[in-house]
Amino acid sequence: MKERIAIIEGLRTPFCRASAVFKDTGADDLGAFVVKELLARTSFPVNEIDEVIFGNVAQPYDAANIARVIALKAGLPTSLIAHTVQRNCASGMQSITAAANELWADEARVIVAGGAESMSQIPLIYSPKMARFFFQLAKAKNIVEKIKTFMTFRPSFLKPIIGLEQGLTDPICNLIMGLTAEKLSREFRISRKEQDAFALLSHQKAATAQSDNVLKHEIIPVFTPPAYTTVQEKDDGVRADQSLEALGKLKPYFDRVTGSVTIGNSCPVSDGAAAVILMKESTAKEKGLKPLGYLKAYSYAALDGSRMGLGPVYATAKLLQKTGLTMKDFDLIELNEAFAAQVLACEKAFASKEFAQKYLGQSEAVGELKMDLLNVNGGAIAIGHPVGATGTRLVITLLNELRRRNQNIGLATLCVGGGQGASLALEVE
Repeated sequence: MKERIAIIEGLRTPFCRASAVFKDTGADDLGAFVVKELLARTSFPVNEIDEVIFGNVAQPYDAANIARVIALKAGLPTSLIAHTVQRNCASGMQSITAAANELWADEARVIVAGGAESMSQIPLIYSPKMARFFFQLAKAKNIVEKIKTFMTFRPSFLKPIIGLEQGLTDPICNLIMGLTAEKLSREFRISRKEQDAFALLSHQKAATAQSDNVLKHEIIPVFTPPAYTTVQEKDDGVRADQSLEALGKLKPYFDRVTGSVTIGNSCPVSDGAAAVILMKESTAKEKGLKPLGYLKAYSYAALDGSRMGLGPVYATAKLLQKTGLTMKDFDLIELNEAFAAQVLACEKAFASKEFAQKYLGQSEAVGELKMDLLNVNGGAIAIGHPVGATGTRLVITLLNELRRRNQNIGLATLCVGGGQGASLALEVE
């Protein structure tokens, strides 16, 4: 095994529902806020940072190479290199593993990695017909040509393409992510009642974590525009008063006729950012630092995009083969709750010998996904899922909870739109 990668510290913004408190705050600003606070709280010397790597999915048009924009807005020197990575929902993990590879290759000694997303600001897009109309209008050389062009205009041209919806739709299987969850709910026979019960538990655990200030250490306060006189200090999607009755009143959202996946048993569209400081374990010892925890190993895996929610099973199977670990070795597990149906499908697939033989080429089941060790402070159904940032958030939350419980090893894993999975083995002393 390679030398462990030390995660010195990690912080995140609150994760907030799209079109709410962070609607006017771009992903670059959210990322800059968290990087600046991370460096301030750790008093880490800026001149010792070699690179910034950030994950981002929507790639804002006004912040190309968002990692570089984040670095500069955070006050880091112009001489510092930065690049952006994109692996859909795993982008916040991809930044960490990309950094790890550079550290292992001795291309850098210290890297700030993370993820940021403003799903509020994913734009509406003009239709191709409207775009061509504008193009022809710009080409018109005189008033007669302009009038002729105007005569071609139709009100239907104004119908926008919803960028968020397009981004959440797999162009190969042509299914929006919610329909991939519907497919798994049918394949694994997961009822609406089971999904709603899981969603309720997510809110209950997150609400308890909020009231007990369990996550306070990892969340930074963020002042919000336009006046910057109000501050957001906690995740705003957590509902302490959530109930099965309220969840049961919601209609299926993606398959409105025979479906069971609702907005209540799915993660909300969210805004947020997270960041960590990374270096080799030997570098941390040399500097006399006490890391939050360590990255031991990681794996990515691919599968049919229409069943993308099973990505954690595929990636974790590879991770266990690589490390010699078993599911019994994990003290805690963070598995991103894109949809309740998706997590419950993973639970069944993890434990299924038949699934392992048919899809993973293994003779035995991957192992039991112990639900009492899963997302003990709530998951994305309550907390939110700003797609570029969640992977980093899972790492930070898991390491903090392992330390709080005086436990040793954990699994952070998630499914990835388009048909992939990511799994990280993490440790604390």
